[in-house]
Amino acid sequence: MLGFTYTIDTKLMFCFGIAFLITLFLIPSIVEIARAKSLTAEPNGRSSHSKSIPTLGGIAIFTGVAISSLIFFSFSTFPKFQFTIAGLLIIFFAGFKDDIIGISPFKKFLAQIAACLIIIVFGTIRFTNLHGFLGLYEISNHVGLLITIITIVGITNCYNLIDGIDGLTATLGILVSLTFGTWFYLIGQYNWAMLSVSLTGALLAFLIFNVFGKKNKIFMGDTGSLILGYIIAVMAIEFNEFNINLTGPYVVHAAPAVSIGIIMVPFFDTLRVFFTRIFKNKHPFTPDKTHLHHYLLDLGLSHIMATLIILLVSIFFIAVSFLLQDLSTAWLLIILFAMAAFLSYIPITIVELKRKRRRNNSEESGVKS
Repeated sequence: MLGFTYTIDTKLMFCFGIAFLITLFLIPSIVEIARAKSLTAEPNGRSSHSKSIPTLGGIAIFTGVAISSLIFFSFSTFPKFQFTIAGLLIIFFAGFKDDIIGISPFKKFLAQIAACLIIIVFGTIRFTNLHGFLGLYEISNHVGLLITIITIVGITNCYNLIDGIDGLTATLGILVSLTFGTWFYLIGQYNWAMLSVSLTGALLAFLIFNVFGKKNKIFMGDTGSLILGYIIAVMAIEFNEFNINLTGPYVVHAAPAVSIGIIMVPFFDTLRVFFTRIFKNKHPFTPDKTHLHHYLLDLGLSHIMATLIILLVSIFFIAVSFLLQDLSTAWLLIILFAMAAFLSYIPITIVELKRKRRRNNSEESGVKS
């Protein structure tokens, strides 16, 4: 561009800055359009907001990430990126339709499968090795295809399902993106590092309006949360793949467990909620208020305080994952899940005891009257 030569650090700063600025300047216009066309989320029995809020923040996030990446990425040196963007477009339109007029879970699932197949078949982004988990190392293409689809669909929906309070999904997205991005930078995978900082820049600009916005407050909607989950899933796969033959100070042992540890909070919370609903003979996708952030709000915490607590817990899991990476994948996973169960059920138990006490008091008052 005009004969200028960019160092990788300069490109990273530009990717971050462009994504941030595009998202920052787009959101007020999107809010204006959304309000004019009544494209807002209305308060209901399970929402945590008390007034109608535009839900199209994902459009700004997608635009910021896509434009900043396309400016600095070269398809010739980073061919996987064009297929990542192709899959991302499918995810974007599925989420956009869901935010505008709604889409059935089955059609949303099909869109996610289509996005998976694009990056697996054409982009060759897939699992090829389990790093010794369950005694398995190199795996066949068919097994890798299945595990990759489950991973992408699972992580994508984890971030979609935890998007329930101000700042939570974007804050966790920034943390995870920076974690993967820093590691990609350290091992010289600068293209993935640039994608990470582009996502970070877009999410940070969105966070300003989502948490602190008054006139232009906005939610990321399904468009944003699905895009976020999809990009994180792809980065998690590449994190595992790069560690297969990596040597040197930045190699990560037990990579599958560490990658799960990096996204542990949304991952475990989604599993817990699903199994709880199934145990109660409910459909796993039945909407309710049983996510961890709902219990923290029931303890009287504000959205910001609940988000900060979950952020700190997430940082704790990431630190533990890297510190204990020399353990086997199975043992590290056992430790991570045990800690997640313990930490999750502290607020849940307190809230359930408070609810039981209120019910008992109500029953006693009814008997006396």
